[in-house]
Amino acid sequence: MSEISEQMIDYLTRNRVSTTEVADCLGKSGALSGISPVNRGHYVAGRVKWVYAHDESNWPVHEQICDIEENVIVFVQNFGCGDRAIFGELVSKYLLLYRQCKAVVAEGTMRDAAALIRENYPIWCRGFNPVGCFNRKPQEALDAAICRERHQKYDDAIMVCDDCGVVLIPKERITEDFLTKLKNIENQEDIWFDRLDHYKENTFEIVCQKKYLQDEVYMRNRMDLEG
Repeated sequence: MSEISEQMIDYLTRNRVSTTEVADCLGKSGALSGISPVNRGHYVAGRVKWVYAHDESNWPVHEQICDIEENVIVFVQNFGCGDRAIFGELVSKYLLLYRQCKAVVAEGTMRDAAALIRENYPIWCRGFNPVGCFNRKPQEALDAAICRERHQKYDDAIMVCDDCGVVLIPKERITEDFLTKLKNIENQEDIWFDRLDHYKENTFEIVCQKKYLQDEVYMRNRMDLEG
């Protein structure tokens, strides 16, 4: 993992920069559609490892996660599995407890909802289905070009997961400039709530007119506080 990736993940985690703020930094984009947390109150930011289910089978998932590294967010995509649950309690426990992965994000459904909720696992998915994938080897392998493209796109990208959903920071945005954007939006949020709570400005004045920018003394004091 690159130094800037480590710095960005550390900043995101220490400051619990929300998916809302990250999406704003990405030009109001980056959210994975339809994916919600299984359990409330979790915040995870980390490096992505991409895996897949295919042809109504989770056999490929089992193969790919045998020796998966620690401290990654496992991002599982679904190819030809329909609404079948990709996996449930057993695989989740293996990944999160025994392999020490940070979280699971599934573009598909999960099963064993009661157990996943009871264990309070950090999992984000598209809902639940008791009908799962088969654990048989698919008759045909997933197209190699798709595998290369998805590994290139997702492996070592950064995901941020919270109660609002999941946002992906693409690899090309893992830069010093984007880290500065994240810091700036955190400072902006602090200012906005300060002006709301202590200066009693309305949201039009704060968000649209940005009246605080005309308050030279206030902005100078903010700059002094920020160092």
